[in-house]
Amino acid sequence: MRQLIYVPFAIAVAASLAGCTYERTGPPERHLADWGAQAPSKHAVSVCSAYGCQKTTRVIFSSKDVAAITKVMRKTKKADTPHEERRAVAYAISWLEIEVGKRIGTSTDRPGMDFAASGDPTQQDCVDEATNTTSYLIFLHSRGLIKKHTVEIPISKGRIWRGVKNWPHWTAILKEEKTGQKYAVDSWIYKNGENPAVVKLEEWYIKDLDNLSKPTT
Repeated sequence: MRQLIYVPFAIAVAASLAGCTYERTGPPERHLADWGAQAPSKHAVSVCSAYGCQKTTRVIFSSKDVAAITKVMRKTKKADTPHEERRAVAYAISWLEIEVGKRIGTSTDRPGMDFAASGDPTQQDCVDEATNTTSYLIFLHSRGLIKKHTVEIPISKGRIWRGVKNWPHWTAILKEEKTGQKYAVDSWIYKNGENPAVVKLEEWYIKDLDNLSKPTT
């Protein structure tokens, strides 16, 4: 519970001092450690739920799982480009959310924010989603399934003084190696298993929580 109170407050202060965006430096694993999530390996990830990573569950992936993810990513590949890799990543995140949801009980995770859901291990807020997506991206990268991007530390953006619709919101980040362009990878606004939005970071969350980016197709 300490994290749910202290961390958003720190983000709000940082955002007010940094143009509404809370950015950090360092490896993405630093974010995972801050929220109590174990770093991924080539075989497993720690999945957050209950809001603010109040619960973490270790999920192990078999060689069969990796083969299934690889097959899903290849279905979207029309050309060997960063754009197509981002599409493939969106489909992989969808597959992972569905499979993990079956195993740990988050299949019924509702989209967006539900203030009554804090502490419910079946539900996930934007901290959980951004942390989990970051873990999934690191896992995919370690398996050689992401080749044209690197995984960055998550950021938060918001205008807390404008009310709940402008509440600080977290996202996972991919950076295209060739251009340095950063992309938000955001699955929080959709039901469990829907494709996340993968959009240029500067085009992410530019108005309010009711006007976030659409799923990647």
